[in-house]
Amino acid sequence: MALNLIDRNDLWKNKARYLQLRLRDRFRVAVDKHRRKRPIFSDSYFSFTLRLWLQRFRDFRQDLPSSTTFYRKRVGEDFNDGEESVILRMLQAVAVPVLGNVCHVFMHGLNRVQVYGLEKLHKAVLHRPKDQPLVTVSNHVASVDDPFVIAALLPPRVLFDAQNLRWTLCATDRCFSNPVTSAFFRTVKVLPVARGDGVYQKGMDMAISKLNHGGWVHIFPEGSRSRDGGKTMGSSKRGIGRLILDADTVPTVIPFVHTGMQEIMPIGAKIPKIGKTVTIIIGDPIEFEDLLNSESAHKVSRGKLYDAVSSRVGNRLLEMKVQVEKLAHDHALNMQNYSMSDMERAAMILQQIDWDSFGIGSFTSIDYNSPMKQETQTQPNLDVSSAEQPVSDWYFRMRLSREGGFISRMRGYMDPTEFMSFAARGLFRNYRTGSSSEFGEANRPLKAWKQFVEANVQRQWCY
Repeated sequence: MALNLIDRNDLWKNKARYLQLRLRDRFRVAVDKHRRKRPIFSDSYFSFTLRLWLQRFRDFRQDLPSSTTFYRKRVGEDFNDGEESVILRMLQAVAVPVLGNVCHVFMHGLNRVQVYGLEKLHKAVLHRPKDQPLVTVSNHVASVDDPFVIAALLPPRVLFDAQNLRWTLCATDRCFSNPVTSAFFRTVKVLPVARGDGVYQKGMDMAISKLNHGGWVHIFPEGSRSRDGGKTMGSSKRGIGRLILDADTVPTVIPFVHTGMQEIMPIGAKIPKIGKTVTIIIGDPIEFEDLLNSESAHKVSRGKLYDAVSSRVGNRLLEMKVQVEKLAHDHALNMQNYSMSDMERAAMILQQIDWDSFGIGSFTSIDYNSPMKQETQTQPNLDVSSAEQPVSDWYFRMRLSREGGFISRMRGYMDPTEFMSFAARGLFRNYRTGSSSEFGEANRPLKAWKQFVEANVQRQWCY
């Protein structure tokens, strides 16, 4: 039995060997039992493979622009802009109105806001066509420029419409550094951008996607806050150029510049200040048709177009910065003059009072032509004994100035005891009726005070 099995195995081996020989002879193919491959580093194989991969790499580089080459990158409708979540929309519908109205009350209730050209922004926000995108640009002074300034420019009824309010951009290392801040800023319509990743990044694509759907995007062309508290303005970056040129429809661009936010939120402050004045000027829409429709626009590289758009935006903001600083300076002067006129009106009222009824013989005259120098009457002769003069004939000097108040100046020119006597005399002359019993009861404490004051005054005169 075992011999039969061995014979059968030998038979099959012989048949396989015979078939191998037939294939080698017929097709000239050497069949190796170990299926050995040709060596990779043979001259012919290596050179052919190297040439093939080099050609494929050249073709790939031609199809993909390099990082130094600017091109138009469209954002399609199927782009994932992170707005699919229903929960996120519900959170935005609650967080955006609450934050916006709180900032509106803070700016208009605890501070003073002066706005020039507000109708231009309202027209662009409320009355633009449905599919017309909007881009607002402004200088960046404090970390709370957005949302404080935006909320100060819009009425409360608009702040309740979270869907049509602005989207803005913020650096990932500042607003999206941890899960808590990331969740908060996403609920208040903030898009993340990475510093140093250029204009072709997902954050910019998300902003362009919002514009393609007719949304409103607010951006700071400088890219970062002013380092000197708003005294100077940095150059505009290319990001604003791509945001305007790569959108499907050229958006309406509204510029505005503000000053005073550096006082509400100074550099290094953690809590906003109150009682400050913010001046905002809103300019006319910036036009770009001459850049896009010119014959040379098709021949100019995309990078130069980005630079031209950003340069135009930066120049307009610089012009408006000069205007808003002049308006703020003029407003401060007007407020100072208004306070001066209030002091002059108060002085006129004091001059019209019958001071004789209070025991004062004369009053200081004020020279309005020289507000820094008040004309005062001289005191009586000091050689005359004060005890020999009636109280009604006493004179005192009183001077009004911008630095001090009425009471403080009277205290500066009158003895405290004399001042108390003067006040008591005015009170007792108004209540010197004596016939009514109720007045008599009411005047008992005052009479005691009068007697005490007059005794002290007489004692001073005797000295």
